[in-house]
Amino acid sequence: MKIQINTDKNIEGHARLESYFSGELEKGLARFEDKITRIEVHFGDENGEKFSLQDKKCVIEVRPQKLQPITVTEHADTLEKAFSGALAKIKKSLTTTFEKIKEY
Repeated sequence: MKIQINTDKNIEGHARLESYFSGELEKGLARFEDKITRIEVHFGDENGEKFSLQDKKCVIEVRPQKLQPITVTEHADTLEKAFSGALAKIKKSLTTTFEKIKEY
């Protein structure tokens, strides 16, 4: 399972940020590890320097083996909250997707 973390020009993408979020993804999606080939995370600050509520965005795209990519988006006040919300959404989506496949 390959993990790639991307940030827009308004967010500093340093090694600590990447290692923290990669570790959280590995822990959170460990049970799907053998079914996923790649995960891409995109962080963005939609208003740049201006202050606004809910302006941090996290998009997580998961590419399961032999399936179309699954993408979720979450907006929040901080990157951590946006990431947590997106991680919860992707877990739910993956659980639903793989349960449907198992039924057939």
